[in-house]
Amino acid sequence: MSEPSLYLFTGPEFGERNDAVDKIKKATKKKYGESDEYLFYAQETSVSEVVGILQSGSLFASASCIVFRGAELIKKKDDIELLASWVKNSVESSILILVSDEISVDSKLEKIVPKANKRIFWEMFEDRKIPWISDFFTKNGYSIEPDAAQTILDLVENNTQSLKAECSRFFLCFPTGTRLNVENVESVIAHNRGETAFTLFNTMSDKNLSVQKRFENSLGILQKIRLSKDSSAVMIIAGLSSCFRRLTVWQNLHENGSSPDDFTLKISGFSSKSAKTQYSSAATIWSAGQVAAIMALLSQADMNIRSSGTAFEDTQLFLLIYSIIVKKGASLSFYGDEAFTA
Repeated sequence: MSEPSLYLFTGPEFGERNDAVDKIKKATKKKYGESDEYLFYAQETSVSEVVGILQSGSLFASASCIVFRGAELIKKKDDIELLASWVKNSVESSILILVSDEISVDSKLEKIVPKANKRIFWEMFEDRKIPWISDFFTKNGYSIEPDAAQTILDLVENNTQSLKAECSRFFLCFPTGTRLNVENVESVIAHNRGETAFTLFNTMSDKNLSVQKRFENSLGILQKIRLSKDSSAVMIIAGLSSCFRRLTVWQNLHENGSSPDDFTLKISGFSSKSAKTQYSSAATIWSAGQVAAIMALLSQADMNIRSSGTAFEDTQLFLLIYSIIVKKGASLSFYGDEAFTA
């Protein structure tokens, strides 16, 4: 029997992870000439639908390749058994790549993936990030001051995908040969940065701001996201859910006053200075019990939005942010300025 065409790519280093996915896609096209490519999210598409496409094959191409994101959500026994059954009868021309931002997925799911097809994409070590940025600019005919490189790290999500995208913007703004400084970085990134569910969480969890200010700033970011191309309410909730799941991991690592070492933090997904600062701040705002309640709120909001359509998405997202920041996960029984004094 041929090698099962099932892959599992996990971890927070999105850039290298996406490169690995693209490599498989290119290899498939090279081998079969043509390939139908699909992208699905576990929050939106069932395992049975994905397997159905894999089993039916393609009418117009010699192969099919499905990227299935959110693999950490695949936990139901029936879903895992269905995937296991497909693996036993799979053909090389039907490929499924499971992807997760988390470090690991359900152990039963991991067992059905061939060892050679599993890989965790770790975030770069802290001492490699500034050299990586410097090398990236040098290869493209630019140079950058160390303080400017650190500013980029402070403003951009620390994975190579985000860093490449943001650093590449400088090539459109400055002539080749420019040595970039902090002022240049702030003019390009700080004043024009895009907002995502992750920057939204960063503002929501800023312990240096008052509850009212965190709420006001978060609503401003939410509005910007809703006006952008990444405006899907379901994906905003998915992004926030990912952040609060990571917060649960952080809280478990620091339970009962524990102080995990750098290696333990790294393998748990907290190698960057910004991530440690962010989740340390978040842990002072929400207790473990409150985070559990917030996860339940996010799950409920996801189901409500899917069932009620798009008409009231903005209202539901607004109330969700209010419940998380002001009510700290408690059920929403009232709304008003008096809540900010609680």
